[in-house]
Amino acid sequence: MKNLSVTTFIHILFSIAIIILISTFWLFFYWNKDRQKIDEYKHYQLVSITFLSKLQRNPNKNELANIYDELHILPVSLDEEKNLKKEIEKSGKTVFSGGSASGYVRVFGIKKKHYIYVQRMGHNLMLKDNRDKNYNFEYAIAVGIFLISLLLLLYLAVLKKLSPLKKLHKQIQKFAKGDMQTRISYKYDDEIGKIAKSFNDAIMHINELSTSKNLFMRNLMHELKTPITKGRIVVEMLEDESTKKVLVRAFERMNELISELAEIERVTTQSFEPTFEYVMLAELIKESRVLLMDESGSLTIEVKNTALTTDVRLMSLAMKNLLDNGIKYSQDKHVLLRTVGNTIEFCSKGEPLKNLLSYYTEPFSQEEKRSSGFGLGLYIVHSILEKLGYKLGYRYEDEDNIFIIAPATNI
Repeated sequence: MKNLSVTTFIHILFSIAIIILISTFWLFFYWNKDRQKIDEYKHYQLVSITFLSKLQRNPNKNELANIYDELHILPVSLDEEKNLKKEIEKSGKTVFSGGSASGYVRVFGIKKKHYIYVQRMGHNLMLKDNRDKNYNFEYAIAVGIFLISLLLLLYLAVLKKLSPLKKLHKQIQKFAKGDMQTRISYKYDDEIGKIAKSFNDAIMHINELSTSKNLFMRNLMHELKTPITKGRIVVEMLEDESTKKVLVRAFERMNELISELAEIERVTTQSFEPTFEYVMLAELIKESRVLLMDESGSLTIEVKNTALTTDVRLMSLAMKNLLDNGIKYSQDKHVLLRTVGNTIEFCSKGEPLKNLLSYYTEPFSQEEKRSSGFGLGLYIVHSILEKLGYKLGYRYEDEDNIFIIAPATNI
C-alpha cells in the first residue's frame, strides 16, 4: 500500500464501492423475487379459500361483484376464455394450484398476466387477476442505477481533478532531465495549483543560481588565465633554473586545474549532450596520447582494434585521465593498456586502493599520501563515462591496480 499510487488507490477504492453496490442490488433482486413468489402464493391461497367458500352459498350477481372487488379479480368473457384456453394449452405456466372438497383452483401465467381457473361442481369459471402492479422493484432498480451512475460520475470527477498531477509529473521530469527552460503552470488555485507554483518558483530560483554559478566560473577562469600567463612570462626571465622549474610546474598545474574545472562544468551540465560517432579504438588511443603528451616508454598497448560508437573528444579525455593517473601513481611510472572482451583495462603496479571506487569518483578525493593532482581525474572520468553509457570499474590483481571501461550493462 505504501508504494501504491494515488490514481491506482482511487481506481481500487471506487471499483470496490461499485462492486459492493451492484452486489447489494443483485442480492435485493433475488430477495425480492422470492418475496414476490411467497406473496403470490399467499394471495392465491386466499383467493382459493375465499372464492370457493363464498360460491357454496350461491351468491347473486351483486354478491359476486363484491367478491370480485374484494379479491381484485375480473370475470373473463366466453369468447376471450376460448382463446385463453388455447394459449394455456400452448404456453401457459401453472403458478398456483389448490382447493378443497368444494372445488379446485389453478392459476396460469401467460405473458406476465395471471388467470384463475375455478372448477366447482362441474362448472368452470375463468377469472383474471386485476391487482394493481407493484412498482417497488422498478423504483429500487431506478434508485440503484442512479446511485451507481452518481458513483461513476464522482469517480470520473476525482480522476479529472487529479489529471493535472500527470502533467505536473511530466514537466518535473523534463526539468530533471536537463530542460532548464521548463515552466510549470496550473490555472486553479487549489492544492495542486499551489504545488505547481512552488515547483515553478523553485525552478526559476535554480535557474538563477545556475546562471550565477556559470557566470562566476567563467569570470573566475578568465581572470585566472591572465595572471598565470603573465607569471609564466616573468618566470622565463629567471636565471635560477631550479626555482624556474618549480614555478613553471606550479603555473602548469594551475592551468590544468582551470581546464579540469571547465571540463567538469561542461560535462556535468544536465543539458549537455555528447556527439556520438563511429570510431576505431586505435584512433581514441592516439587522441588520448596526444592529450597526455605521452613518452613512449611509459605506455604499453595490447589492444584489439575494435569499433565504438562514442564521443571521440570525451572518450579520449577519459582515457587520457586514466593513463595520466596510472603513470603518476604507479610504482614504475608505467601503464599497460589492453582490451579484454568488450572492456578496456588500464593496468599499473601499485598498492590497492584503500577505499571503494565510489570514494575516488567524488570531486577532490585522493589518497592522503598523494601530493600531486587535485582529485578531479576519476571524477571527470566517471562523469564522462556516465554520459556516454559506460561505467568505470576497478579490481586489484597480481599487484596491479586495474581500472576498467565497460558498457554499463557489463558492470
